Amino acid sequence: MSHGKQFTLYALQAGPNPWKVAFFLNELGLSYETIYFDFQKAEHKAPEYLKLTPTDAFPPSSTTRTTTSPFVASTTRESGAILLYLAEKYDTEKKYFVTSEADRFAVLQWLFFQVSGQGPYYGQAAWFSFYHPEKLPSAVERYQNEIRRVLGVLESVLSKQEWLAAGKLTIADLSFSAWNNEVGGLLGPEFNFEKEFPATFKWHQRIVAVPGVKAGFALRKELTGY
Repeated sequence: MSHGKQFTLYALQAGPNPWKVAFFLNELGLSYETIYFDFQKAEHKAPEYLKLTPTDAFPPSSTTRTTTSPFVASTTRESGAILLYLAEKYDTEKKYFVTSEADRFAVLQWLFFQVSGQGPYYGQAAWFSFYHPEKLPSAVERYQNEIRRVLGVLESVLSKQEWLAAGKLTIADLSFSAWNNEVGGLLGPEFNFEKEFPATFKWHQRIVAVPGVKAGFALRKELTGY
C-alpha cells in the first residue's frame, strides 16, 4: 500500500464491479491507489491475492486509517459491502446514505438486488458472449433476457420516481451504473436503451454525470480504450 493513501483498491481495468467502488471513493474525496490484475493471465487467482479474498472476486479494498500509530490496516471484500462500509464510515453528511431505518432498508434492498441480480446476470451474459470457449446461443439468450428483466424492474420503479430510494441519489443508484453502462455491448447493436427503457436510461444518464462517476469512466476509457 502506498504511503499517504487511505485505500488500496484491487481491480480489473474492464471489470465493472471495482469501478462502482472507485466512483464512490471519488465522490467522497478519499485517496486511494488501484492495483490492476490481468484477467486473461488469471492474476486474480494468485496466492497473494487469495489471502485478501478467498472467493477470488473483485474487489477487495484494503484501508489504512490513521486513528492509531502505526497505521491500522483492514480489508473489506465484495463491492456491495465496500460501498456500505464507505457510506457508514466516511459519508458523515449522509449525502449518499440515509439516517432513517425505513430509508436504510429501502437502500439495502436495492443494493442487494444489484449484487445478487444485476451483477451476476450481466456478468454471465458477458461470459457467454465473449469468453466462454464454446458458442452457446441458448445461454447468451437466457442471460440477455435476464438483463431485460432487470431493466424492466428498474423501469417499473423509475418511471414513477427519480431515484431508487430515499428520494435522492444513494449508493444504491451508484451501484448499478457500471454494469448498466455495458448494456449496449451485452444486448447487441439493435438494442436501444433510451427507447426500450426510457426512465431507466434517463436515470443512468443522471448518474454518469455525477463528477466522481464521470471521472471514473474517463479513467476507465483511458485504460481500456472504451
